Amino acid sequence: MDMDAPVAGRALVVVVDDRTAHGGVDSLGPLVTELLTEAGFLVDATVSVSNDEVEIRNALNTAVIGGVDLVISVGGTGTSPRDVTPEATSEVLDRELPGISEALRASGLAAGQLDAGLSRGLAGVSGSTLVVNLPGSRAAVRDGMATLGPLAGHVIDELSGLME
Repeated sequence: MDMDAPVAGRALVVVVDDRTAHGGVDSLGPLVTELLTEAGFLVDATVSVSNDEVEIRNALNTAVIGGVDLVISVGGTGTSPRDVTPEATSEVLDRELPGISEALRASGLAAGQLDAGLSRGLAGVSGSTLVVNLPGSRAAVRDGMATLGPLAGHVIDELSGLME
């Protein structure tokens, strides 16, 4: 990678999955990291947590305190009783950005992913960090990252004061 290339920002990935958090194989973290890197982000780390509201909230807060520009959580956005990522995220956000969440669901539905309509994922700002929940499937991650890329860049520019 050319060290003089512009960087879109620093990012952190939070994988919300009980099996991954307890040593199982993480197939989503590396995918999100690859897509973020392709979009010009420097990925600080991938963190795996259980489907536990406190663990999720702590991971998101740690990322925000760490000063990353973007936190992407993957998993825990569906309708199961164990899917608590939106609840944990809402406690971290200063302001919600419903247009991003709606765009992610709409693009998933347009791509034929009926589960996209069931995602309760949120997007918003905590301090100067953009926080986005994506569903926990490879298709949702690929589609969501394609939709999120230009939106994230715009929000991060606004938060950093690069846009007036």
